[in-house]
Amino acid sequence: MLQSLTGFLVETLRETVSEFGTAVQDAAPKVLTAVVFLALAYVGIRAILFVVRGVLDGLYPEEQDLVVELGVAVAGAFLWFGAALALLNIVGMTEVAASLGTATGFIALGVSYALSNMIADTVAGVYLLRDPDFNPGDRVKADPVTGTVSAIELRKTRFESDEGDTVVVANRDVEKKWTKYDATAAGDAAATDAT
Repeated sequence: MLQSLTGFLVETLRETVSEFGTAVQDAAPKVLTAVVFLALAYVGIRAILFVVRGVLDGLYPEEQDLVVELGVAVAGAFLWFGAALALLNIVGMTEVAASLGTATGFIALGVSYALSNMIADTVAGVYLLRDPDFNPGDRVKADPVTGTVSAIELRKTRFESDEGDTVVVANRDVEKKWTKYDATAAGDAAATDAT
């Protein structure tokens, strides 16, 4: 009885090691391909992000580096997500990659709906930062404040009101309608409307 149990354990161990060795041999080309792909993806993504940063740096002045960083971060997220899906396909997990891609699409749709105001503020902030008529130091009327623009950020604009208070307004509200007052003319009579 002891010999049959020992023989059974030895045979089970031998079969397990043999199957493990066969599995490692079968998986080795996929693992090697995945490692090479990851190395190439890393170099490629770094190069693409370098180019994206250069292009955005050329489009936006230095004081708008926040827009450049946002663009590079978004591009990087998309590129790395695509690389992760391709890696899953390389290692033979095609169904997982397809499911992950679909699920991410639905999650992104829900997140974009939940963050729609933040996205609207960010898009309006990019427009305000690019607008040559809207700059820090300008005297502006934007509902609900009239004052001097002290800072333009991606999601909000800060004004110093006529009373000396700092008023923070969401960029989507500022972009809807604002009026710039001509600094060289006297009073509010020389206002120019910008929409």
